[in-house]
Amino acid sequence: MAVKFAILDDYQGIAPAYFAHLESRVEISSFPETLNPRIPAQRDALVQRLLPFDVILAMRERTPFSAETIAALPNLKLLLTTGTRNLALDLEAFTQANVAVAGTEGRPPGVNSTVQHTWALILGLARNLARDDAAVKRGAWQGSLGVNLSGKTLGLLGLGKLGSQVGNIAHLAFGMKVLAWSTNLTQAKADEQAQAQGLPAGTFVVAASKQDFFQQADIVSIHSVLSERSRGIVSTAELESMRSSAFLINTSRGPLIDEKALLEALNAGSIRGAALDVFEPEPLPLDSPWRTTPWGQDGRSEVLLTPHMGYGEEDLLRGWYRETAENLERWLTGKELLRKMN
Repeated sequence: MAVKFAILDDYQGIAPAYFAHLESRVEISSFPETLNPRIPAQRDALVQRLLPFDVILAMRERTPFSAETIAALPNLKLLLTTGTRNLALDLEAFTQANVAVAGTEGRPPGVNSTVQHTWALILGLARNLARDDAAVKRGAWQGSLGVNLSGKTLGLLGLGKLGSQVGNIAHLAFGMKVLAWSTNLTQAKADEQAQAQGLPAGTFVVAASKQDFFQQADIVSIHSVLSERSRGIVSTAELESMRSSAFLINTSRGPLIDEKALLEALNAGSIRGAALDVFEPEPLPLDSPWRTTPWGQDGRSEVLLTPHMGYGEEDLLRGWYRETAENLERWLTGKELLRKMN
């Protein structure tokens, strides 16, 4: 009997081609529409959808698997996921259920995809690309002015690998000042990150306080890991501290920002604009205020939205699917899985 294999959340429909050579042994089903198990009705629908399957391929963090969901899937034997880690998976619960979990590597060398997308959002917002594109296509012409980034201060909320790459580009390409802050960040650590980017110590300056960070930055770009401690790390107080001319960029995780506070600030035009690639929940509901509000009108701030595309790069995703197909074939032939996560 063929192994039943479910591909989840493949929005572009590119995954099945990588598993076509296994069709004689695997019955492949694809479910591109995400169900969110945090919503009770959708959790029940997700369990019913996945109940028959022996193997599931989960795109990184699009569908969470809690202990409750895992326990409801007794036929599941293997969970393949894209990426080197997936914080939406309860690995301990998978282990207890005797379900193997394996990930991928597959990141192309060079500047990280999310870093590139961060700069696309910064430049898109600063140069009014979406607004001007829409204006030209409807028959209008110039109606807005761009912001010169040279000499401005980029604030990095989080100075890990991604944040430091964003800071490197800010310094070298635009001559920007780079200010950084996170809960335990020291100047010594910031200097280490600068030197890892080939920059002199002191290129990344640690703000004296969180409030000072938000007050000084012309652009705040978030590069923090989501945890219970960091959830809502940007809320009303931080937004009120920002300059009225400032931009806020988030390519990390939606819940790092208090959504209600941000919507209030943007509706009031308290900051110049925001560019967001991540939300909670995802995909955004059709009636979400992010979709339905006439941003940039009647005193509201400019808002630029993308559908969690920071890692949506064709070489990266195709590489991930190629690796998961290799792992599925290894599992079918009794070979040891590569990149096991539990």
